Amino acid sequence: MKPPRKLHIKSYGCQMNVYDAQRMVDTLAPEGFVETASAEEADLVILNTCHIREKASEKVYSELGRLRVAKDEAARAGRAMQIAVAGCVAQAEGEEIVRRAPVVDVVVGPQSYHHLPELLKRAGDEGRAIETEFPAADKFGFLAQPKPDAIRARGISAFVTVQEGCDKFCTFCVVPYTRGAEVSRPVAKIVDDVKRLADNGVRELTLIGQNVNAYHGEGPDGKSWRLGSLLEHLARIPGVARLRYSTSHPRDVDDSLIAAHRDLGELMPFVHLPVQSGSDRILAAMNRKHTADDYRRVIDRFRSARQDIAFSSDFIVGFPGESEQDFLATLALVTQIGYAAAYSFKYSARPGTPAADLQETVSPADMDQRLERLQELIDSQQSAFNKAAIGSTVDVLFERPARKEGQIVGRTAFLQPAHVMASPDIIGKILPVRIDSLERYSFLGELVTPRTAREPALSQIATGA
Repeated sequence: MKPPRKLHIKSYGCQMNVYDAQRMVDTLAPEGFVETASAEEADLVILNTCHIREKASEKVYSELGRLRVAKDEAARAGRAMQIAVAGCVAQAEGEEIVRRAPVVDVVVGPQSYHHLPELLKRAGDEGRAIETEFPAADKFGFLAQPKPDAIRARGISAFVTVQEGCDKFCTFCVVPYTRGAEVSRPVAKIVDDVKRLADNGVRELTLIGQNVNAYHGEGPDGKSWRLGSLLEHLARIPGVARLRYSTSHPRDVDDSLIAAHRDLGELMPFVHLPVQSGSDRILAAMNRKHTADDYRRVIDRFRSARQDIAFSSDFIVGFPGESEQDFLATLALVTQIGYAAAYSFKYSARPGTPAADLQETVSPADMDQRLERLQELIDSQQSAFNKAAIGSTVDVLFERPARKEGQIVGRTAFLQPAHVMASPDIIGKILPVRIDSLERYSFLGELVTPRTAREPALSQIATGA
């Protein structure tokens, strides 16, 4: 019997890459691979890359330089190490990766990682393997399913991809070129995944996609279902206690999604809805296909359906041509909406995108100053949102032991970490917690009621006891 081969995956960027990394592990498990936290002792290292953030590709090449040393050391010890680059940088740069970093054995795009076993074999036979085409076949039909032990080891929360790709073609974004056109998975396939996860202890599902609320998968009735209908269907699956989704586009918020937030207790009242800018002029230059007022009206629709709903968003400062007046419009929008959290970044050009050819650049000094002002406003809103919970009682889904001995940490409906002193058998339960204090972004509190029979322990959920 051959000893297991060791696999190390380093993921960059979005939630989709976290999900993809887990599916790569599941796909390679039948080939005898087991995960290791150490790249140096691995037989296979996969860099699962993201092309969204600044200098994404340069970070990959820097990491490949370090891995070259590890690969040489493994060879001197008589051990073969293979290195693969997967994800969006792999899709965007393809053979350029091998040219700049000959240490790489396999380059595979995000639509083809189900071919990893064959690509690794081909690389072993031929010295290298590259696959960055958009295959006609749906990769999800070929991926190995995670084993029950693997699901339980990953905890009580999980991602499920329901949609990939994007047809919006924002001028700053590489996703349409690296992930392809919008494709939605059939409802039945998603239900199978969710039932498997719920049967093995997963309590919280986050449905993910590059443009998740553009979901239009085939339903059991043969018709195209939208995201709201899918959420309603999944909420009925035994064991599913919480549902989330990310990332959304303002143009694709329809009445069924608003109704889902109104009617489904399992759907958390926390929506990530990127706007990018508060200036209509900049939004048009970004090809966002909505105005600031369009965005405000979408927010109002959500709030009319559920009063306690909260929002996070994405912002880009310093987009080519952004004036001080444009930036002030962004600050005005943030002030008006009020966010529980947000992500903000300085604009950086992505090769191959239309915005990369724009000449009206904003100076680095102005970008830095605007980002600081925006983040100061967002941080003040997030702090106020968190402080408002002190003294209240909120439901917390407990996930794992905390760093402090005797503490268990979970998350509120708004993804705020909450710590209590308790036994580990509360993991997997949703219990009310009185919030006593706030330390940076985490709550400290106390359980206010004993455990009840309706919330079985995680071990009971996983075993069916």
